[in-house]
Amino acid sequence: MNRVILVGRLVKDPELRRTNADIPVVQFALAVNRTFTGQSGERQADFINCVVWRNQAENLAKYMHKGSQIGVEGRLQVRNYEDAGGVKRYVTEVICDQIHFLETRGSREGGFSDINSYDIPSVPTRNANDPFANFGSSNNQVDAEDPFASLKTSSGVSDDDLPF
Repeated sequence: MNRVILVGRLVKDPELRRTNADIPVVQFALAVNRTFTGQSGERQADFINCVVWRNQAENLAKYMHKGSQIGVEGRLQVRNYEDAGGVKRYVTEVICDQIHFLETRGSREGGFSDINSYDIPSVPTRNANDPFANFGSSNNQVDAEDPFASLKTSSGVSDDDLPF
């Protein structure tokens, strides 16, 4: 199994590129904090190379910038190539299947967003004949009769025999 899940911050602004076949791609580095501190007491990080393709690449370049916190899921890939001097180089990178934006737009733009500051829409009024009309009310009871009472089972299994 080859599965990688990382949470970190973008090292620099993502730069959208396109292949010769016009497929969007972004190569980026993700700074992932280590769970321990070094001898000097400072937290250390690993800088992990990542690649994302197509729509997710476009969204990453459009909405995220240097320092944005993201989560990535993907697979680890090792590839090699020869540089201009003829030296064989190896590259290890995460090929991202999914990218999760972990910050609100307000916090990315330097502002503060508080969920309590948003207007919460009221629940629409329900029909009195709806058996779930009072579901979620303060008394947590449904005033209507059992909506499943009219169903008959022919299996011969009683409710006492069910595991739930």
